[in-house]
Amino acid sequence: MIELFTLRFLINLFFTFLVIRFIYYPQYKNKDFVFTFFLFNSILFVLCFLLAEADLKFGFAFGLFAMFSMFRYRTVTVPIGEMGYFFLVVTLGIINSIASLENYPMLILANSLLVGVTFLLGRFLTLTHENFQVLTYENLALVKPDQKALLIQDLIDKTGQPIHRVQVVKVDYQRGVAQLKAYYYSKDNETFSADAEA
Repeated sequence: MIELFTLRFLINLFFTFLVIRFIYYPQYKNKDFVFTFFLFNSILFVLCFLLAEADLKFGFAFGLFAMFSMFRYRTVTVPIGEMGYFFLVVTLGIINSIASLENYPMLILANSLLVGVTFLLGRFLTLTHENFQVLTYENLALVKPDQKALLIQDLIDKTGQPIHRVQVVKVDYQRGVAQLKAYYYSKDNETFSADAEA
């Protein structure tokens, strides 16, 4: 029993280390989450392994998964990208502790598949985000539909962002201002929802 626990824990720790140190950390550089990921993974592994003898198995595992997923709504907001890594290390802990596999090559293959897919998506899936800024705009003459090109160029000049489209949210004719959403592409998610004068 001790040998089985040790072997599975080492397999779990090895693949979790690969994910955190060589895939997650080079991209996010957040030491706080590194500690949290290792801790959650280890706690789940030990908990699931010790309770695997009780006939709970899948229901127990998915219950834990659901419970930890709810932490997103009860604690400090975690960026969605880092939540993906959180779910991965939780999944690794569960798989390596309660998978009823005596075939260790299959267990290693399953771990390798998860880690490999994560690596490939993180390295090669380089999509750009469409971000936006909410702006309070004072030149109502350019808010007209036939002035869209001039409006976009004026916003580019004022914000310095490569804006490609604009949405008029509302126009206040009494104050002489309009609220706009100005959209631009970026590799990073930089959406600003605070009003800015333009």
